Amino acid sequence: MRTSRKGSVEMPAFVRQLVKETEKRVTSFFKGGRGGGAGELSEGEEGGEEEGVITSPYLDRPVLDKHMQEGCGSWGLTYALASMQGWRAHMEDFHNCFPQLGGELVHWGFFAVYDGHAGSAVAQHCSRNLLDHILGTGKIRADEDVVRVTEGIKEGFFLMDKHLHAMACREGWERGGTTVVATAITPHHIYFVNCGDSRAVLCRAGRVAFSTEDHKPFSPGERERIENAGGSVTLQRVNGSLAVSRALGDFSYKTAECRPVTEQMVSPEPEVSAVERSPADEFLVLACDGVWDTVTNEELCAFIHSRLRVCTDLREVCSQVIDLCLFKGSLDNISIILVCFPGAPQLSPEALHQEAELEDFLESKVIAILSNHGIFEELSARGDEPDLLSVLTVLASTVIPGLPPGGGLQSKRNCIISAYYQQKEARRSRLAQELSPTGAN
Repeated sequence: MRTSRKGSVEMPAFVRQLVKETEKRVTSFFKGGRGGGAGELSEGEEGGEEEGVITSPYLDRPVLDKHMQEGCGSWGLTYALASMQGWRAHMEDFHNCFPQLGGELVHWGFFAVYDGHAGSAVAQHCSRNLLDHILGTGKIRADEDVVRVTEGIKEGFFLMDKHLHAMACREGWERGGTTVVATAITPHHIYFVNCGDSRAVLCRAGRVAFSTEDHKPFSPGERERIENAGGSVTLQRVNGSLAVSRALGDFSYKTAECRPVTEQMVSPEPEVSAVERSPADEFLVLACDGVWDTVTNEELCAFIHSRLRVCTDLREVCSQVIDLCLFKGSLDNISIILVCFPGAPQLSPEALHQEAELEDFLESKVIAILSNHGIFEELSARGDEPDLLSVLTVLASTVIPGLPPGGGLQSKRNCIISAYYQQKEARRSRLAQELSPTGAN
């Protein structure tokens, strides 16, 4: 990481335990409650029991390890990926990062995020085979006829779903599916492909220039198709269970006889949009709903734009996005791909200076809070030293200028936590020195 320097919110009981157990890596700024994820309800969520034990799709503590990678294309494109299991009991996200395709498509790139539900098998299989199905249509050619490319992408999705259905019949499974958000980048266009509620966003000249639309069961057009296929929308889910209305797999929702695949309760048809490239294009983001549950398109674009001015490591930028989403309350798997164009923001001495000033200010506030026990008379009748949760609570109610746009105080939690533990260690050393025989003299 190459940055400037170093590397009233409800606080449920499980968060207090989490902060205590994972210390520097976690903060208390999660949203209360474990709200709905994008996938299918687990047996536990539906009320099912096995031998008297209700299963849960969530862990007692999140898995915080991150998978990251980066790369570049020969025509000025750079990219990075970061993903984390988080609070979910299983990691069901997969991805593709191909900055350069082969043969005549050497100047084409393909990136995708697959957000699995009710298991990871479909997402994993699609990550290995979807692109081959798309290219196998023969409609993706270097001369780039937009209509044919669009047809080829859709046809590839249908072939992928047909292949998955054959596997399901052969192997005797019907549960499980995946959403897909992808982009094919050519010398002239950016093709945005969406099937489900993962999302892609293009930032151009510092603003959101394009974003895909989520496929949710309660959207009017989606609801109409679901009901025409004999289903219902209950609790904003297909038949009260599945939270997305388009996906690959999910064959228990594709059983309406005499109806084409595009008119089933859950459709495998992606929406494909071709956007002409511009020198003002800065970056695009592909991410699962674990990101979009906590930030808006505008917030994420503003945050990434600001981070690119203080950090040249795209993996670190993606990592900061994941931390931000976790700290803002995401309880899902979190995956993000960041693709930067030649027009992306560059390192700025002014922004670096402002970032350093902000971190100095936050450190000074932490020191001031830890030195002022009177602030916590209502929080601690015993007058104990303020804990991390108390420090974060006070800072959350403090006006702090210069916070990263789109990220706010949550985006500086690691700086705050680091300062807190540094001060605790310094205090511990001072007390030890004062109590030592040498210190007493």
